[in-house]
Amino acid sequence: MQTLDDLDVAGHRVLIRSDLNVPLDNGTITDDGRVRASLPSIEQLLDRRARVVVLSHLGRPKGQVRPELSLEPVATRLAELLHRPVTFVHDTVGRPAQAAVNALADGEIALLENVRFDARETSKSDAERVDLASAYAELADAFVSDGFGVVHRKQASVCELAELLPHAAGRLVESEIDVLRRLTDEPTRPYSVVLGGAKVSDKLGVIANLLKRVDRLFIGGGMVYTFLAASGRSTGTSLLEADQVDTVRDLIAQAEQLGVELVLPSDVVVADRFAPDATATVVACDQIPDDQMGLDIGPASATLFSERLADSGTVFWNGPMGVFEFPAFAAGTRAVAAALTKVAGLTVVGGGDSAAAVRTLGFADTDFGHISTGGGASLEYLEGKTLPGIAVLED
Repeated sequence: MQTLDDLDVAGHRVLIRSDLNVPLDNGTITDDGRVRASLPSIEQLLDRRARVVVLSHLGRPKGQVRPELSLEPVATRLAELLHRPVTFVHDTVGRPAQAAVNALADGEIALLENVRFDARETSKSDAERVDLASAYAELADAFVSDGFGVVHRKQASVCELAELLPHAAGRLVESEIDVLRRLTDEPTRPYSVVLGGAKVSDKLGVIANLLKRVDRLFIGGGMVYTFLAASGRSTGTSLLEADQVDTVRDLIAQAEQLGVELVLPSDVVVADRFAPDATATVVACDQIPDDQMGLDIGPASATLFSERLADSGTVFWNGPMGVFEFPAFAAGTRAVAAALTKVAGLTVVGGGDSAAAVRTLGFADTDFGHISTGGGASLEYLEGKTLPGIAVLED
């Protein structure tokens, strides 16, 4: 796989596919982590006198122009972080885009509008994606893939574009793949994986694949209640995927056969409703009232998780332990994050809600070995799937 070092970029137009899919609140960026993660590749290209054209998506406009999902606020923030002007273009492949790119001088940068405003970007039709990618390719001499959060998607600006231009992986994609390979190729032991989030069905593939590799598997979040049900416990009104109970029961048996330590909560924080002002009560996992729902792991579980993580040589964490957006149900997620900051080995926060949680709860990116920008891509890689946006770079 070629890297930025392999590309001749001075004086050339370089399209870089970044992942600037940031959360917005009335046009204000609430977490600029992905913008910051895109800087190393962009800065290197600019320093090498490339004419940089940035492509990205924002949200899911489904092929429609939605002003609230415009990348214009991102262009403003990118300019602030780069300490140089960023030309924003309200277009992707039309004449305004072509004119803006043609006007760039060496070492200058433009950000084009949300690629997903064009339905061809995410089309299931190969021909439609190729058609759009061909239009992108007319704007540039080379392509850099640096949007790790979308490399598991077969989309025009991710896959087909790479087939039409000299291409390379950007610094972010390089670093993400390097970390994921460290998680799968002879990780330092003990190797611990912490999984949370809402649905166990979203994580079945990665659990099945990781059981053959890990030493300890910790389960929290909404998915834990399917594990508790599989162990014969009542879960009240907690989130439960009843159709996955038998599958989870099999996974529990596999973990025992493989000698994997499966760490489940011993207590949970429950409430009678899903609301920030709901009254929180701590109960044992086998004593969840019929009219209550679990919304976080309990304090004894948080202590247990922290103690069992302490001597890990490698930790991968994906998914919060509870509803961290509600202060009354954030303690479990905070405890796991704090435990990871004390681990001497490699700690990887697997993107998505996990990354949002640690930042929301006041932790710095530097508190961890690596914070992934792509939760879905990370999970699919660890599940053993081929990531099409990476495979095309390896051709």
